[in-house]
Amino acid sequence: MKARYPRRTLLSDEVFYLTTPIYYVNDVPHLGNAYTTVAADFIARWQRLAGREVCFLTGTDEHGLKMARTAAAKGLEPKAWADQIVPRWIELWELLDISNDDFIRTTEERHERPVQTFWQALYDKGEVYLGTYEGLYCVGCEAFKTPDELVDGRCPLHGTEPEVVKEDNYFFPLSKYAERLIDLYEGNPRFVMPESRRNEVLGKVRQGLDDLSISRTTFDWGIPIPWDPGHVIYVWVDALQNYLNAAGFGTDDARFKRVWPADLHLVGKDILWFHAVIWPAMLMALDLPLPRTVFAHGFLQVGGEKMSKSTLTGISPHDLVPTFGSDGYRYYFLREISFGLDGSFSWESMVARYNSDLANDFGNLAARVLSMVGRYLGSEIPAPPGEAELADSDRRFIEAFGASFEAMERAVADIAPHEALQAAWSFVRRANAYVEEVAPWALAKDPGARRRLEVVLYVLADSLRLLALMIWAATPRAAAELWRRLGVESPIEACVFERDARWGLLPEGAGTSVGAPLFPRLLEEGAGAGPPAP
Repeated sequence: MKARYPRRTLLSDEVFYLTTPIYYVNDVPHLGNAYTTVAADFIARWQRLAGREVCFLTGTDEHGLKMARTAAAKGLEPKAWADQIVPRWIELWELLDISNDDFIRTTEERHERPVQTFWQALYDKGEVYLGTYEGLYCVGCEAFKTPDELVDGRCPLHGTEPEVVKEDNYFFPLSKYAERLIDLYEGNPRFVMPESRRNEVLGKVRQGLDDLSISRTTFDWGIPIPWDPGHVIYVWVDALQNYLNAAGFGTDDARFKRVWPADLHLVGKDILWFHAVIWPAMLMALDLPLPRTVFAHGFLQVGGEKMSKSTLTGISPHDLVPTFGSDGYRYYFLREISFGLDGSFSWESMVARYNSDLANDFGNLAARVLSMVGRYLGSEIPAPPGEAELADSDRRFIEAFGASFEAMERAVADIAPHEALQAAWSFVRRANAYVEEVAPWALAKDPGARRRLEVVLYVLADSLRLLALMIWAATPRAAAELWRRLGVESPIEACVFERDARWGLLPEGAGTSVGAPLFPRLLEEGAGAGPPAP
């Protein structure tokens, strides 16, 4: 499947490998799916500006009982249904300007064949045995449930009663990896983030682990077990391996050595167990390097309920982008919700955040500065000021950028996009305060203050250039447009922080333009209307 952006050439060991979960394609995507992907895209874009080679992977999970039943209900074979629905996911990532370098489907040969290679190797090592399993199986989760995981006998995520399943399965001896996993969590606190999730996983693993059923015989929509084709590989076991396979496991050894291990798996908290327990144990069994961090974010809620297609809270991003634009959409979900915690979406809060931060604070700043450069300097950037030409107010403002940028760097390292954007907007607000402090309109009235006017407008215009760099990962369209209006010839995506996130680089003589508002203000009275009903 062709990626939205061409796969980049990986030139060095400085590859930042970032993944989203691969999404189950029994239906079209909703806000909850896009929430993870937008956060991943923010981190991927930031790492590119930080000078890293990035491999950003997303994709689709297409096997399993739920997929087979969904397809059957539509009168289709599972692969035919997947082929119909996968383009809807790719279309959404295009709509939201997701810059993934790769897109993997679990029905591709580059995935299916290495899955069989992986499990044949485990079988040959004696890490797989045949047994009988009986338990409560939630088709929605594609997972067995223990009675204490149910609420009134129902899956708490899907509200359905699990089915009683008894069948001969192959098993992976997960139980024998408990101590190694505990050592991992205790020795590397960043392996599972945030800390509250790590503590949850650690506490549960300390209670002991059951061996994992890794095959199914009651249906055939899956990857056959290579030594026993009457069994298909459990969909979750199959799906987890996409991260290895996209990096070249079993197909491209040179690429695999460059790309693996993953720097960051972003997942929802409901699938943390698979990623923080089952996945590293599988890798340990084949002596493969472990991912560096698994970060589990909270649920996105509407009306107090987890975003879900089955409960009709599965609002589509297509309902919001026509009003807010892709930048407004991305900014809201990155900034409004503390990443790692549950968060609530409402149309009213989205309008308020858009108007306050994007239209008023940022958009108004860009319009004012570019308008004054046009009015007072003929739309031409003046010569950069020398150190002796800077007033104390200018120096304080310049120092404020450094503090905000360093805070952004720390927040991204902690996987906290909401804090990163908080830090960026502290500089936006400082820029607006600086405009009032230096009052260019007053300087323009004094012919003797011409150079001082040029100095403050240069400082302000250059602050817009720096702001474009700071926010490009969140709002790439607006950042690129502001970059163009400042007259910078090189594309913003070609920048690197080490070289370009410094004062005084806006070229003298660059021609500026004002243009339409970057973020047109939304009418407050329209806020209550909201998106179409799901």
